[in-house]
Amino acid sequence: MKRTRWDKKLGATALLLACGLITGVQAAPPSPAMLANACAGCHGTHGGSAGPAMPSLAGQSQVAIATAMKKFKSGERPSSIMGRIAKGYTEADFEALGTYFSEQKLVATVQTLDPKRVARGADLQVMQCSSCHLDDGREGLDDTPAVAGQWLPYLQMQMALYLEGQRKMPEKMAQRVKSLSTEDLESLLHFYASVK
Repeated sequence: MKRTRWDKKLGATALLLACGLITGVQAAPPSPAMLANACAGCHGTHGGSAGPAMPSLAGQSQVAIATAMKKFKSGERPSSIMGRIAKGYTEADFEALGTYFSEQKLVATVQTLDPKRVARGADLQVMQCSSCHLDDGREGLDDTPAVAGQWLPYLQMQMALYLEGQRKMPEKMAQRVKSLSTEDLESLLHFYASVK
């Protein structure tokens, strides 16, 4: 059977419409768990870090995660790689990641700590830090991160960034830190790392 010009045009139109419908279909946005999968290589499955230079994200507040990601993206918070990674995400992604990690159970690290420093740090936490680092550092006020159960080397690196002025210390924290000795700060970090 011979095809007419009309049949060819109708077939071509149908093909174009089909292609338009196929390419016009929008994929569903990735779920928070899918977004978080990209974090697992460094921050561990479900946000429980297995390495001393990486923080655990599980149990952080939604606000703390989203705020940190925004600061990485803008360059306000220094990083080796997070600034580059954050540029690939939207603010909605930051909110979704924050929600996901806030719903995960805190994963306390297993590490060797100085018991005398842990005891001294517990006292300092109550006197100096408990108004922002709530429940022995398990929670944070507003965008204050949870520091309980983090790796000691990670906590030491972050404190060094604050003290060297490479990372902006919140004003209230700066006032408290001024009155503490290097030994006091180290004791606080040992305490936070010990909290389960």
